[in-house]
Parts: sequence; C-alpha cells; structure tokens
Amino acid sequence: MAAASPVTFDDVRAAAARLAGVAHRTPVLTSRTLNSLVGAEVFIKCENFQRVGAFKFRGAYNAIAQLPPEQLAKGVAAYSSGNHAQATALAARELGTTAVVLMPEDAPRAKREATAGYGAEIVTYDRYTQDRTALGHALAEERGLALIPPYDHPQVIAGQGTATLELLEETGPLDALLVPVGGGGLIAGSATAAKALHPAIRVLGVEPEAGDDTKQSLERGVRVTRPVPRTIADGQALPTPGELTFPINQRLVDGIALVSDAEIITAMRFAFERLKIVLEPSGATGLAALLAGRVDSLPPRVGVIASGGNIDIERFVELLGS
Repeated sequence: MAAASPVTFDDVRAAAARLAGVAHRTPVLTSRTLNSLVGAEVFIKCENFQRVGAFKFRGAYNAIAQLPPEQLAKGVAAYSSGNHAQATALAARELGTTAVVLMPEDAPRAKREATAGYGAEIVTYDRYTQDRTALGHALAEERGLALIPPYDHPQVIAGQGTATLELLEETGPLDALLVPVGGGGLIAGSATAAKALHPAIRVLGVEPEAGDDTKQSLERGVRVTRPVPRTIADGQALPTPGELTFPINQRLVDGIALVSDAEIITAMRFAFERLKIVLEPSGATGLAALLAGRVDSLPPRVGVIASGGNIDIERFVELLGS
C-alpha cells in the first residue's frame, strides 16, 4: 500500500483559508503576443506581485501561523538564499514573533536588505562550502527556535500550493502547468492542488540547465546530489531535491524542462518589454521554457507560475544588457 502523502488537497484549501486577507490574491496575465509566439493560450500567475515579491510568503505564513503561542514567544529560524528569508521575516512580524535567518554570503543585496528591513536577524554562511540545512538545525536548536525550512515542511508546501489553487479557480481547467523547481516545495504544492482539481493536467517543472538535480533524480528514482550550480537563477541553485518534496513530485510531476541562463534572460526581457512586469531569473524559468520551445507537444491551455520578482535594478540592467 502506498504511503499517505504528507500534504493533501485539504491542507492546501485550509492554507488558502488561513491566508485569506493576509496574502495577496495575485493577478493572472494573458498576452496575445505570447500566445501567438508559442502556439497556445497562456495564463501567467504573477507571484512577483505577492507580498515580499514572491510566492514564498504563502508557505512561511501558513507554517508559522500554526505554531503554538509558547513557540511564537521564542521565535523562528529559517535558511534561504533570499525569498524565503524575506517571507519568514515578514510572516514572523505579522504574527508577533521574531526571526533569525541564515543567508548565503553572496545572497542578492536586495533580498538581504529586504530581509533585514522586515526585522529579521541575519546570519551568513558560504553556500559553496557549508551545509545550510545542518547550520539551520544547529542554530534553531541552540536558540530554541522553530525551524521553518524553505520547502521541506508540510505546511510550507501546502501554503505554496495556494497559488495554483487560485490560478485554477480563475482559469478553469488547464492542460499543462509550468512551475519553477528549486527544492521542490512550490511544485509539490502546485501539483497537489492541480491534480486534485484536474487529474489529467500535465505538471511540468522547469530547472536551469546547470542545476538539473530534480530532473536527474526523477529519471533515476532516487535523490541525486550535485555540486551547488552556478546559475543566475539563485533561487534554484540547490544541490538536491527536498527529502519531503521529492516523493510527492515523483508521484505527481510529469516531467522537467531545462532552460539556459541565456534563455532565462530572454524571458526576463520579454516579460519586461511585452508583459510590463519584472521577474527575477528564478521567476522567469517557466516563461523561458515556453519561449525557448522546451515543452514537447505543447497543449492548448497552459498555466505558468511566475514565482518572483526580487531583483535589484543594477543586477536587472546587468543581465538584460548581457
């Protein structure tokens, strides 16, 4: 008998109720130009307009909101390259607690400054030589904090799934859904919601070519660990899929598309010039897969999760100028 999933559609719906009036119900954009270019009707869920500029607020708030009062009095900890850091900091502030966040030394300046601006204490580490998971657990244990990981947590996953729930409530049935993949929390929540509502939908993850750990893992049937990839998609620069997310994605995800850094930049430019939105590299990978023709047998109606827009102006100009 197959093991019960740690995250159910009921968990996603409960998260949506918890987030109502707290998280933004982000817009869904369409573009006739994009539809013509790719040969499908495309619906873009703009999580770049979410609080903290990324979908991560959904999961962080959903998880922290369920902590008991005695733990809220002690505080929470997180580790993140940026978006989950900001999300945890803001959610903690909203819920009357404090946050300590472990961030890589080379985290984007805008994300680091925003995290501090929401009131979090920041502790730095070297993402290429140190294990952030071990450091995060040690930090939380030492200080008596509740650790809110960026993806390997049932209530974080359930919270992330609310973006797809909202998308499908607005669009009705879709044939395929493209979701950026880092640790796998967003796509695990997305697939849980999508398959419950429309079992025939194809759920496709998108990874940077340099960081194809989820694609390799799904092909081999076990979690593959690779060196931390060097890619402009910093939110997806992870060495291995999540321990909790991977079995969910094994069961529900239909495939993984890969995109190059150059294709990500092309998608960022298209989003800026034609859709009039700003996407960070990780937030643009789903759109990049469409524009670069990375999806085989593209069906008529396609959803894309544009997962975030946190990029400072200097980096944005540098990438688009390249």
